[in-house]
Amino acid sequence: MRSVRLLVAAAFVLMYTYTFAQSASVTFEAQTRVFRMEGGNVSYAFGINDANELQPLYWGARLSAGDPLGPAHRNQGHASFDLPSGSTLQEFPGWGEGLYYEPALKITFPDGNRDLVLHYVDHAIDGNQLKVRLKDIEREVYVELQYQIDPKTGILARSAVITNKTSAPLMIEEAAAASWSLPNSKDYWLYYLTGRWAGEWNVQHEAIRPGARVLESRRGSTGHQNNPWFAIERGDHHDQDTGDVWFGALAWSGSWRITIQQDVLDQVRITGGYNPFDFGYKLAPGEQLETPVFYGGFTLHGIGGASRLLHQFELARILPQAPKPRPRPVLYNSWEATTFNVTEQGQEALAEKAAKIGVERFVIDDGWFGQRKDDHAGLGDWYVNKQKFPNGLKPLIEKVHSLGMDFGIWVEPEMVNPDSDLYRKHPDWVLNFAGRPRTEGRNQLVLNLARQDVRDFIFGFLDKLLSENDIAFLKWDDNRNWSEPGWPAVAPDEQKEVYVRYMQNLYSILKELRAKHPNVEIEDCSGGGGRVDLGILHYTDEVWPSDNTDPFDRLSIQDGFTYAYTPGVMMAWVTDSPNWVNRRSTSLEYRFLSSMQGSLGVGANLNLWNDEDFATAKHMIEEYKQVRDTVQHGALYRIISPENGSEESVTESVADNHDQAVVFAFLHSSQMGHPFPRVFLRGLDRNAQYRLHWITERPEGHLPESASGAYWMDHGVDLDLRGDFQATAFRLDRMQ
Repeated sequence: MRSVRLLVAAAFVLMYTYTFAQSASVTFEAQTRVFRMEGGNVSYAFGINDANELQPLYWGARLSAGDPLGPAHRNQGHASFDLPSGSTLQEFPGWGEGLYYEPALKITFPDGNRDLVLHYVDHAIDGNQLKVRLKDIEREVYVELQYQIDPKTGILARSAVITNKTSAPLMIEEAAAASWSLPNSKDYWLYYLTGRWAGEWNVQHEAIRPGARVLESRRGSTGHQNNPWFAIERGDHHDQDTGDVWFGALAWSGSWRITIQQDVLDQVRITGGYNPFDFGYKLAPGEQLETPVFYGGFTLHGIGGASRLLHQFELARILPQAPKPRPRPVLYNSWEATTFNVTEQGQEALAEKAAKIGVERFVIDDGWFGQRKDDHAGLGDWYVNKQKFPNGLKPLIEKVHSLGMDFGIWVEPEMVNPDSDLYRKHPDWVLNFAGRPRTEGRNQLVLNLARQDVRDFIFGFLDKLLSENDIAFLKWDDNRNWSEPGWPAVAPDEQKEVYVRYMQNLYSILKELRAKHPNVEIEDCSGGGGRVDLGILHYTDEVWPSDNTDPFDRLSIQDGFTYAYTPGVMMAWVTDSPNWVNRRSTSLEYRFLSSMQGSLGVGANLNLWNDEDFATAKHMIEEYKQVRDTVQHGALYRIISPENGSEESVTESVADNHDQAVVFAFLHSSQMGHPFPRVFLRGLDRNAQYRLHWITERPEGHLPESASGAYWMDHGVDLDLRGDFQATAFRLDRMQ
């Protein structure tokens, strides 16, 4: 089968708030036929209306247990042009009965019928999980809606399982994971993320208007152009930490679509799942299709609060090492130093230099395998090149281990060069339309991972590589999108299943590799941020946000990335200056401070460094290790955003226990002698004393050695930043 005014009184309030935020419940009120889900500071409710449809009732700040929410009633429609079936919000609408808005499910039956009307059948509650079964009014087509609410954050996980219990195959033409609904209003503002290669993670912010805004990828992967995340704010607030915000993220790494639609009654619907473009999934009798998971959350604390909730949820529920991911090690990657010209001797020399500055993981990049001298040949031939490594990888690995580092290696398993032994042997293994051209990107084609033989080949060579070598880390790359997404080996009416089966097999490989090699960590990379989503993050420990390593560009790239994803997975390298992207020159200290806002790596050519460079790098890495747990796992506050051409950028990360905070501040260039804005911190314990420690050189001016959390937040800090591309950083440590 195919298959989230007294001391006593004050103490009581604190205790109640903590308990309230940690509890979760799912209930069904039989009299009103209303489901309620509570978690964290969020309530979510929907009911069974008089037409036996599931109708959303409430999603927002947590309500009291006795607050009335039902019963649900079907709307009467809006004139003859908008029927009740469309004007009434539904939890999971099928396309039928005059639905003019985006459906969650669209099916064509063998007789040509395309009308699908889903009604409630039954449900089951198990702790913080709810399953509700729907059925078409006539045919034996069932949809099980799955809900799970997270007790701590109130983030809700939603998905659907579609089952064909008829006697004939049917064709699923559109399948969403969920449809979210907001009450009618004309004051909603949408956030979403756009980009391109080397220019990812641009935050877009616009008013929601009547009609539809479609966010999507048709590329076979998540894509650089849009990311499957959204946030909707009620009112246009200018403070990141105030205001009602609803947000969501789709856990799917293939082609996807999210539609944000405001209807004629100003109701907002958000529907997301598989991209219906070129989509078709043949469901035989007795078979099932399970959608991806669509996560949704709510906060009263603005877009910044939404980010912090999502980060917290990702660390505790999504990542492979959840609920306590270990801090990401400082790594060195040899790509920019050597490109394809890797040799055992050259890599060992770089490893010695990397160890001197405190690097913990040494990674060899492209060029170690097959006949890989450039990007024209060798992909698919995953044997060690004997000219470059006469005795295999083990001598290099042993050298790296002797220097106190673990070893990582680059792979690109899903791709093949036409100039390779693999392609010459199996030209049918790539995505293609029979008799049509096979479009290359970066001189490579995409292996059809939907095929079982391709899936077994990829798992086999990776398993062999990890079994025969002491490898702690895989950098898994994916350097092009799909073209000609054909699958001529199966029947024509099954070929469009490639969009689903490919990703299912990719996830299964990652899952099996992790089970067999539990100490191996994996980075997901796709020409930078081309495949970042909550689906791939369930199987990978970190991601590569962008190939653009310019430290100034990275401020906005990293800022946008953290709207949806935790800094704990955001790899950020220190590379050479001038940077290859813009030919911009910056100091080594500036480059380190930019990268220290995420998971720190070094990718510069260490062979070109002088003694001063090594001393600077060693100092910055030592300082980073003192704050990395706070940076990677703490609460992020965007004090000054680099968006919209801002001359300044300031971030603050605060440890979960409020014992430490770290602040990074950047200046693009001084203008007219204006001073750098005073920095007002957030998230500290107001009554605690914090000692100030400068990561960079202490600036001029009077600054206390220690002060209360109230002082740092209310009085603020003046930073003496003047000039071009200047930066500074400090940390605050709670005094015992």
